[in-house]
This record gives sequence, structure tokens and C-alpha cells, in this order.
Amino acid sequence: MKYIIDATNKKLGRVASEAAIFLIGKNKTDFARNKVSGIAVEIVNASKADISEKKLLEKKYVRYSGYPGGIKSPTMKNVIEKKGYAEIFMLAVYGMIPSNKLRSKIMKNLTVKE
Repeated sequence: MKYIIDATNKKLGRVASEAAIFLIGKNKTDFARNKVSGIAVEIVNASKADISEKKLLEKKYVRYSGYPGGIKSPTMKNVIEKKGYAEIFMLAVYGMIPSNKLRSKIMKNLTVKE
């Protein structure tokens, strides 16, 4: 089964949470936490999503290399310029999926188109 979510004029978090629910399988009657639902989700028109100017400038994506002084924290605007809107949606959904061994398998069912 495949769900298509149109992100036109919708907030980033609303679209991401809707996608996360489908990916985890919470909308199915035979939901089980220990199984991958197998539902594919496609987010279309990601570049037309409603993202405020304040969030573009102030939201930071922090990562740490493991070395002293290795903290990098680009803003949302920088990430969009380098990797596109798809990366923003991927990171948002990734944070809403339970952090267990199934997380990477679940994320393979998500595609984002700009």
C-alpha cells in the first residue's frame, strides 16, 4: 500500500507526523510494534510547504563528529541550500520514528519529492 501526502501550504511538523503514523503502521488494525508495516509513503511538493522565515533562520540541526571542537550546527536555510527540502522532511520524520532496530528499515519506505 502507498500513501501520497501533498505538502503544499502545510506546516512541516503536520506533514511529518502524518507520514510517521503511516510508516509505523498505527493506522492499521493489525498494528504491531515489533514489525515493519510495509506501507510506503511519498511526500510531494516539499518545496511548497509552509515554513516560516523565523524557523528557516533559527532552527539548527546539530551533529557531532566525536572530535574536540567537532560540533557543527547549520541552520535550516543552510541545509536546504546544500541538500534540498527533502533532507528537512527526512530529518523531521526520522525524529518521530521510535529509535530502535527497525528505524532504518522503516525510513527506507519514505520518499520525498520537491
